[in-house]
Amino acid sequence: MRDYQKYATVVAVFAAVLYGALIVAAFGMISLATNLDVISEPDAGPLVGPSMAAAAVLLVFVLMLTLGVATRPDRQRVAVGFSFAAGIAAFGIFIVTGAILYAAGDGQPFHVLTFSATMLLSPFSLATGILAVVVTLAYSWLLASRVGEHGRPLWPWERRED
Repeated sequence: MRDYQKYATVVAVFAAVLYGALIVAAFGMISLATNLDVISEPDAGPLVGPSMAAAAVLLVFVLMLTLGVATRPDRQRVAVGFSFAAGIAAFGIFIVTGAILYAAGDGQPFHVLTFSATMLLSPFSLATGILAVVVTLAYSWLLASRVGEHGRPLWPWERRED
């Protein structure tokens, strides 16, 4: 594994952890401000919501890792389109994961459709997608800003004089 791939992998791990923390914080703030539950269905069970968020975090991590490792440093750019696509994918995987897990627990197709429709209009799903856009955009910007550097980042007093 080359240096830029190691750097992209480490930054992707930190960005995924940041994304998970932002989801938890956003869900808490939205729930507090709107007096809504993340999962409004009482029979969904306690693991549906965390599993939905974990699926979104995992998807965003894989997408960032793919972008960072597959693109050479001289070709790194701020990936705006990629970020919006990642946000839409995170929004979708959040809802689809919830529908699948709710179906596994309930087993009634009509309830799965109402669950999906409720989550489609939920501010929590929107927050998941918006935060994915923000984190992947910051990730691609961070990788693009490192173009031309070689080796580890240096402190100002460690920089080689040119």
